[in-house]
Amino acid sequence: MIHDLSISSLHQQYRDGSLTPRDLVATLNERIEESDPKIWISLTSDSRFEAILSSLKTESPDSLPLFGIPFAVKDNIDLKGNPTTAACPNYSFNPDKDATVVGRLIKAGAIPMGKTNLDQFATGLVGIRSPYGVPENPFNSEFIPGGSSSGSAVAVARDLCTFSLGSDTAGSGRVPAGLNELIGLKPSFGALSCSGVVPACRSLDCVSIFSKSAADAKAVFEVSAAFDESDAYSREPDKAPWFPADAFTFGVPRENQLKFFGNDEAKTLFEKAIERLESLGGTRVEIDFSSFLEAALLLYEGPWVSERYAAIEKFIETTPDSLFPVTRSIISGGRKPKAVDAFRAQYRLRTLKQAADVIMKTLDLIVTPTAGTAYTVAEVEADPVTLNSNLGYYTNFMNLLDLSACAIPAGRLPSCGVPWGITLIGPAFADEALLGLADRFTGSKQLSISAPESWIELVVCGAHMEGLPLNHQLTDRGARFVRADSTSSKYQLIALPPVGSLPPRPGLIRLGDGDKRGGSIAVEIWAMPASKFGSFVAGVPSPLGFGKVELRDGHLLTGFLCESDLPDFSIDITHFGGWRRYLESLT
Repeated sequence: MIHDLSISSLHQQYRDGSLTPRDLVATLNERIEESDPKIWISLTSDSRFEAILSSLKTESPDSLPLFGIPFAVKDNIDLKGNPTTAACPNYSFNPDKDATVVGRLIKAGAIPMGKTNLDQFATGLVGIRSPYGVPENPFNSEFIPGGSSSGSAVAVARDLCTFSLGSDTAGSGRVPAGLNELIGLKPSFGALSCSGVVPACRSLDCVSIFSKSAADAKAVFEVSAAFDESDAYSREPDKAPWFPADAFTFGVPRENQLKFFGNDEAKTLFEKAIERLESLGGTRVEIDFSSFLEAALLLYEGPWVSERYAAIEKFIETTPDSLFPVTRSIISGGRKPKAVDAFRAQYRLRTLKQAADVIMKTLDLIVTPTAGTAYTVAEVEADPVTLNSNLGYYTNFMNLLDLSACAIPAGRLPSCGVPWGITLIGPAFADEALLGLADRFTGSKQLSISAPESWIELVVCGAHMEGLPLNHQLTDRGARFVRADSTSSKYQLIALPPVGSLPPRPGLIRLGDGDKRGGSIAVEIWAMPASKFGSFVAGVPSPLGFGKVELRDGHLLTGFLCESDLPDFSIDITHFGGWRRYLESLT
């Protein structure tokens, strides 16, 4: 029996010869045959399996990053050899090629196991709007699996594949993750190609990733995220926002803006999750969440529902009875908005995004519940629209405001055993930074995500430290605090004499080996966008300059250093151990 389907475990077994991709596929096909049939709409054909397995014979985990890794594909994403149905049999068609993202994964060595069930036309967050049935929640069959990517989430939760692809327009890649104890990465809009994906709202759609660990999600993201000229909405990041996973500031909505819809157990789990984030080095800041919540209302109560109608206009007009009644009702509502409504909504969204951006710039990320509560299948059947809307309270604004997000497990609801989770929310292209924090929160600690190459880590030891007079020269350039640290014991700290209007400043001087004047000096590490570093350096006056500073662990980072030819009236303050201690001594 194969119990661990993580990428690292499978690759280790492939390397030591205890497993082959062909053996794994045979085992998983048996497992799929014995499992809930409502997870799948179609399975990969024997001929496609044979072609893929044959291509892997001359490869290995050392040549392909996803060698022999099984995955599932939501059935609104094309997989050649399988029909694409979007959970509507009369809509079904046979694609002549794989969706771009699927093709990239297969080229990297991954093996598609089949196509998974979903809320019809990816319209819903509940997972029960499909003629192919309701995939059972693995933790409590009375509860919904979440949607629209229901089958994709349940397939991973039941160990039928290592990861799966979903789609996420309004929360379809996050709500099922929360209800199935998974990582649910909703990548930045345009990061993963949507070529070969049946559109829901084309200007908002994202392909999402489900996995059991942040490390696996990151491995899949690295392979699948790429610019695709065939997708008009594909884009590449100018820079990747980043924050350290052990020193970060996170926003939480005000108490009166949090909703748990009567579920006190969920409220308790959220409070515990916030405490855990604080124990990991996070600083909590209460924020006004109103701009995000108002933006969320625009998705279904505004003209964006017309995009869903535009995506299948001819089909819904000619064969309306092919759709689930609730799905038909929602999508048909897209006939009503007028062009003037679309423009008014765009103007309002622009105002809300500006307000949201102001808040995001003061934080590293925002943290909310993934969904306020969990519902039974019977509850949703009795009130399908209201309860679906409740599930989208913390999700519907995400793509409208161009944010990235990662849903992560945060415990189980004691009374029913159903998983519950939180979502980490960042600016566009903060995907890997969010995964780094998700890895620490879940206790995996498999990822070590440093500042991306487009950032420079900088050692500061004086007036540029946090809260001191010249710190704004860092923050104005988008720099972020990483951590407090200290140098090796080879440094002398000098208080420089006053110069004009400049505030008091120190100089850090590296001494020769064995020089007894040296000591370990308290410093701060900041990360600055590389594009801003030149202008920062140009503004630093003599005798200060930049060079490599040796930290206490032996690592070398760029930092402030001082010329050894010092001005008159300089004072040796090394014995204070740092600039802050020296300033305290003056008072």
